[in-house]
Amino acid sequence: MNKHEAEFSNLVRSFRKKHMGKGPSKITTTFCKNWAICEMEGNLSPVEKFIASANEGKQMLRAARTEMVKEMYRNNPPVQMEEFLESKFVDLFVDIDIDRDFGISIFVFADNIQEKYSK
Repeated sequence: MNKHEAEFSNLVRSFRKKHMGKGPSKITTTFCKNWAICEMEGNLSPVEKFIASANEGKQMLRAARTEMVKEMYRNNPPVQMEEFLESKFVDLFVDIDIDRDFGISIFVFADNIQEKYSK
């Protein structure tokens, strides 16, 4: 992870903390073409971990942690990320493995950020 990817990870953590009350404990970002791929560990709060102990809870949490996160970015465009990368945010793909407390978010930008920030 280079310094730009590390700074992007910090922006993601800050955004999640601001809008969800808690950010992941560890984020590793990789720029690939126009994608910023963020692998995230330690996403769930203690209450969410308790809810996940039941099968219905796992399904509910997965839905919340995917659809609600995408909705959060639609309602609160990540302006700081756009300004930092000097590129327009286009889309977001999200998934989480509740059992492993491991999530992935793929941020899609208008420009080739890998080429722009590969050093």
